[in-house]
Amino acid sequence: MKPFSSEVDEKSVVEVNWVDRWLVYQRLQELEIPCCCEANQPLKVEVVNPTTVVQLWSVMRQFTSSRQDLIYSLEICWQSRYPHS
Repeated sequence: MKPFSSEVDEKSVVEVNWVDRWLVYQRLQELEIPCCCEANQPLKVEVVNPTTVVQLWSVMRQFTSSRQDLIYSLEICWQSRYPHS
């Protein structure tokens, strides 16, 4: 899968691996982010506000980051919230 770009237009085509695009589409639907994913077409996402950008970034990160990178991010968040005494 190609890395997600931080440059997002109002109506963006999101480059997602064909295998993963339906999973990404379903997650965006769950988040109520306007998008469409037709057969043999790229995933299209309508970016309506900054919150949508962050949610899209987060969903794409789940599919573009390695498992180890995601674990590391969770550990950093956990440590910042619950520092060792």
